[in-house]
Amino acid sequence: MNRSKPMTAVVLVLTLTLVAMSCSGGGSEVDSIAKERGLSQEDIENAVSTYTPSGEHDPYIMISSGGHGGQLFVIGVPSMRLLRSVGVFTPEPWQGWGYGGEASAAVLDAGNVEGKEVRWGDTHHPALSETKGEYDGQMVFINDKANARMAVVDLRDFETKQIVKNPLAINDHGGAFVTPDTEWVLEGGTYATPLPWSSYAPISEYQSQYRGMITFWKFDREARRIIPEQSFAMELPPYWQDLCDAGKLESEGWVFCNSFNTEMATGGIEQGNPPFEAGVSENDMDYLHAINLKKAAEVAQTQAQDVNGFKVLPLSASIQEGLLYFMPEPKSPHGADVTPKGDFIVVAGKLDPHVTIYSFEKIQAAIEKGTDEKDQFGVPVLDFDATKEAQVELGLGPLHTQFDNEGHAYTSLFLDSAVARWSLGGDYHDEGWELENSVPVQYNIGHISTPEGDTVSPDGQYVVALNKWSIDRFFPTGPLLPQNFQLIDNGVSEGQEEDMRVMYDMPIGNGEPHSVQIIKADKLDPFEIYPEVGWDPGTMAVNPNAAKAGEERIERNGNNVEIWSTAIRSHFNPEHVQVQQGDNVTWHITNLEQSQDATHGFSLPGYNIQLSLEPGEAETIRFVADKPGIFTWYCSEFCSALHLEMMGYFMVQPPA
Repeated sequence: MNRSKPMTAVVLVLTLTLVAMSCSGGGSEVDSIAKERGLSQEDIENAVSTYTPSGEHDPYIMISSGGHGGQLFVIGVPSMRLLRSVGVFTPEPWQGWGYGGEASAAVLDAGNVEGKEVRWGDTHHPALSETKGEYDGQMVFINDKANARMAVVDLRDFETKQIVKNPLAINDHGGAFVTPDTEWVLEGGTYATPLPWSSYAPISEYQSQYRGMITFWKFDREARRIIPEQSFAMELPPYWQDLCDAGKLESEGWVFCNSFNTEMATGGIEQGNPPFEAGVSENDMDYLHAINLKKAAEVAQTQAQDVNGFKVLPLSASIQEGLLYFMPEPKSPHGADVTPKGDFIVVAGKLDPHVTIYSFEKIQAAIEKGTDEKDQFGVPVLDFDATKEAQVELGLGPLHTQFDNEGHAYTSLFLDSAVARWSLGGDYHDEGWELENSVPVQYNIGHISTPEGDTVSPDGQYVVALNKWSIDRFFPTGPLLPQNFQLIDNGVSEGQEEDMRVMYDMPIGNGEPHSVQIIKADKLDPFEIYPEVGWDPGTMAVNPNAAKAGEERIERNGNNVEIWSTAIRSHFNPEHVQVQQGDNVTWHITNLEQSQDATHGFSLPGYNIQLSLEPGEAETIRFVADKPGIFTWYCSEFCSALHLEMMGYFMVQPPA
């Protein structure tokens, strides 16, 4: 085992026990198991290093996108145990998310697209809220690539509180990313369209009528909500803006975003044109965007124009006010990652074996010096060599980069199916900018993450590789195979460097999880139960209409029936509800429990209603009793030893 690595007490005890058993001859049982299962010494070391006994919590929590499952996943590190799925853009029955509850219905409806109900999403990049460049454990944001939406999830109860639809774009990719104090949440539009996308322009007018765009959503920390009225977007040339990262420390106030398709290819293989994949990859260089966000926010107050009810800063204003600069970057870039001190920006070009490192200091000097070179839309283009600090050759298909606490960077290599470790130069190492080690992963890696890896003070020890293919890794459950998360020991500790090694394979059998962030577990302080009985998770306050113990009742006003109902082990009160067909039903239900994990479900089959009522939670459902008959509701969570008896009758009487 890597003796230089810090180990938890449990890992140390288990390791010493195994060593002692082997030395005393008492390890025959362990040896026998290892031999029977064909386990190597490294397999045993990896098992001990990742084993987390029941009752012991992981030191890190990984927040993962759920891909086209439209969810978030919460995963422990290093155990790699799935702790929870969080319904975001997609209804999720375990949580009762989107199955009758008034609060979740309102959040999901806010994400409808041009009046069309949309109940799925392609979650891509989670972004934990930050204070002074550190994850603070308060919120997480996640974008929906399919429909250009942004969601806000409160980490006090790990529930989605808000979905906002971008009125300018039909889809996105470059989100979510936050500024160091979470004043702004960034979302890039990716594919160019007319602004807004719901307007029409023929593809033949691409260069004149189509535009790129980056949106800056204003976030209110006190309300814990995005404020669309205070948000704005920047109009950009019709390149495809991709991933962004906010500057920090030295570069705070600036934002850096990749772009590709500077060719402005429009596809059309049916007409004999090059396919998009070839057409958008012909140029040797694309453009890294450098945006002065601090100044842009000020200029937007006076010069933004209204486009589909949203503030848009015209490209001409950004050029005139010196808000936007381009730098050539190797073709088809994907990752753009700011180093922990904010002094460098690392860019990976998918079709270039190098990562290119830009110096923020050199960028500012080039801006101060000025340039006569401009792109065809008039945006200043800074000299590549004048802004570049270094290039490091890593391998084929570099994508994304993360950092550790000892001045190392880790980059995913898609074509090589590997993770490369390399040293940062500048103030991080006296020499640096060198490839140190790489480790194969299975297979076709995409994003990558290290603990606290996007902050001003990342941690060490682990790297997580998010692999697109698993092929032979797991039992094949039909043609559709899971993604594979692999936990990697980074091989670095207290200045000592060893080879990286893969420690654990974790199949993700849902959607295509795209990206993750890893936070220290002790930064999270979630509710064990809701603060007061009658709590509304939608408003994070007591609901004045919540049902109270001893005040359960049914009231009728014409054809409107209102019910105040409570749940406690092991009964609902009332247990009989009689209505007439056609009645408008409003049903308030409160879980009176004050014990941790005493969740009660409320399932009303026939009406597509499924709630999850955590201890203290109050929920309201509204529906029309349009189906006559006898409907039995029940507690769908395991509610007590008498859980099957925790039920009731909803009786809908047809007209005489």
